[in-house]
Amino acid sequence: MDEEFAPAKINLALHVLGRRADSYHLLDSVVVFAGVGDLLTAEPGDGLTLTVRGRFGPALAGEGDNLVLRAARLLAEAGGVRAEARLVLRKELPVASGIGGGSADAAAALRLLARLWRLEVPAPDLAALAMRLGADVPVCLAGRPARMQGVGEHLAALPALPACGLVLLNPGVPVATRDVFARRPPGFSRPLDLPPAWPDAAALAAALARAGNDLEVPAVGLAPAIGEALAALRADGDCMLARMSGSGATCFGLYASEAEAEAAAGRLARPGWWVWGGGLAR
Repeated sequence: MDEEFAPAKINLALHVLGRRADSYHLLDSVVVFAGVGDLLTAEPGDGLTLTVRGRFGPALAGEGDNLVLRAARLLAEAGGVRAEARLVLRKELPVASGIGGGSADAAAALRLLARLWRLEVPAPDLAALAMRLGADVPVCLAGRPARMQGVGEHLAALPALPACGLVLLNPGVPVATRDVFARRPPGFSRPLDLPPAWPDAAALAAALARAGNDLEVPAVGLAPAIGEALAALRADGDCMLARMSGSGATCFGLYASEAEAEAAAGRLARPGWWVWGGGLAR
């Protein structure tokens, strides 16, 4: 049996730059990965099966064809092999929460099954398959901090990230990405202005404070609980920056260290909220 970690994707900043004729939005985003995520395991099997377990597994119980299975079938078709594997997904990230859980799971499936089926798929071809599965899947496939542009297909390396901690807080309300974009006010933002380096967490927080998440205001309008989560993070004395990730509803707080983030997560715990504190994925 082999396994693959699917870490939470965090948009530290997200600007909407425009909209293509096919209605896809052009984005500019700083993406990092947290040290918490789902876990996908695979072993040989007759046919293709997926069992979903974990804290948030029941939320996917009614899905007959989720992104993991779609990724498996797409990879098998591209590689000219039969789609056969027993897959088990431990779902520890909230569903529809703006931290790329489904996209990370699909990316993990591509990496894991390429090994299981012994497929030598060139990186550009695998990235093209990822893009067919969703705009966030390519960056999750790469699994490294990146500046994500276009509709998700253009990835560039970020400057080295300083030591820091993150608190992730989901107030327990799902938010549909389509609905958030529909409520976004008219007009578009300028591209992100990123410095050549962030010497420490304070510099990172200061640079991010000059940017924003263009989807935060419309998401709060749809789900006021997101505003409550942001207020709780901003009221915590050690939090250097609080913002929503992606299209919500998960919010993050930036801290000077993993230890501070872990301690803050304990302070911020509340019934009905999912809270995690720690560092970036390694």
